[in-house]
Amino acid sequence: MKEPERQSGIVSVAVVSSLYVAAQLLSNVTSLRILMIAGFSMDAGTLIYPFTFTLRDLVHKTGGIKVARAVVITAAAANLFMAGLYWLVARLPPDLGVGSQLEFGQVLSPTWRLVFASIVAQVVSELVDGQVYQVWVNKVGHKLQWMRVLTSNSVSVPLDSALFCGLAFIGRMSMLVVVSIFWANVIVKGITTLISLPWIYLVKEKPEVRRPNTE
Repeated sequence: MKEPERQSGIVSVAVVSSLYVAAQLLSNVTSLRILMIAGFSMDAGTLIYPFTFTLRDLVHKTGGIKVARAVVITAAAANLFMAGLYWLVARLPPDLGVGSQLEFGQVLSPTWRLVFASIVAQVVSELVDGQVYQVWVNKVGHKLQWMRVLTSNSVSVPLDSALFCGLAFIGRMSMLVVVSIFWANVIVKGITTLISLPWIYLVKEKPEVRRPNTE
């Protein structure tokens, strides 16, 4: 591999990995609010989180499965650190000269059940997504790249939604609301998958990920 191509690959991995982690963090913060859209209850993180599945595939394509796994675990660790930091800051004594600042803790202090549910769902579903993606690459190679995204997301999206809704909401909300949130998540994530399918063609594939003689 020539040096300019290697440098370009490193930049691509850095960019898509950063976007993935940023989307994970933003989705976990916004998931604290439940919305009603088109008659469905859904956590607001659903507006951002679905894009992480295709972004993970871009990381996988540019960096390989080991890098993709590392980024998934890094994002989970960052989410846990963020929640812990919010919890700590909300409990440190405020400067009363600028007010009690109770709003910070009321808004951002984490609900640990939601944190646990989101991190478990993210790690499990994204690692499964990576395995399905890699199996597709091994069998089909460089052809039909959009199908590798569609296939992996078709497995990981419902798995993620089921894990998150079950761990976060069962026993806390009525089953009718939980089921509504599940289906809303699956539908929105499915639509997002279709919209984001072309993204897979925006980056070049890491040579080691390619199947020989499939160009």
